[in-house]
Amino acid sequence: MLRRLLQLYVGLALYGVSTAMFVRADLGADPWNVFHLGVANLLSMNIGLVIIAVGVLVLLAWIPLRQRPGFGTLSNVIMIGLAADAALAVIPGFESLLTRSGLLVAAVILNALATSLYIGAGFGAGPRDGLMTGIHARTGWSVRTIRTAIEVSVLLSGWLLGGTVGVGTVLYALAIGPLIQICLPWFRHLPQSRICVRNEPTRDCLLTTKLNLD
Repeated sequence: MLRRLLQLYVGLALYGVSTAMFVRADLGADPWNVFHLGVANLLSMNIGLVIIAVGVLVLLAWIPLRQRPGFGTLSNVIMIGLAADAALAVIPGFESLLTRSGLLVAAVILNALATSLYIGAGFGAGPRDGLMTGIHARTGWSVRTIRTAIEVSVLLSGWLLGGTVGVGTVLYALAIGPLIQICLPWFRHLPQSRICVRNEPTRDCLLTTKLNLD
């Protein structure tokens, strides 16, 4: 249990660091962080506070969907935002495109490693994926359709609010699934269960574990 807790919090902290790296690279990020950046720009807030606030609001949306948050879900809401703001305080901005490109690649790799750590710990899905699985359970709609609709919606909303969409957004979409597929077996603590990743969101997988990427 202690090892799993350590793995959970290391994973969440590193996820926050990867978020800060996306911000400093300024070449685009994953859909949810594009949305977080857009809201942060609009309200002149730290992105970490926005991540926490959005996580709480998404968690409230679980109520009509009859989803139950786990310990890892609640930790996810708070820890990633705090870690992102802490990392932004020490990671400087860069002018060089080459340096920013390297930072972007490192951010994608670290994000996959961090996601594998906290999912592999087995303490529950993040709030955003819980929203997806909840809608799936209540409506029976395709998981792929739900995920695509949610991520396209938050991506467009974030872009309209001023969030950065760019090559990093495309790189993340293409690379995150394969990278997690590689990393997840290193940290899995649920050998009898299947753990879903972005490129394997099947109905049986989701209903078995409800452990998905945030």
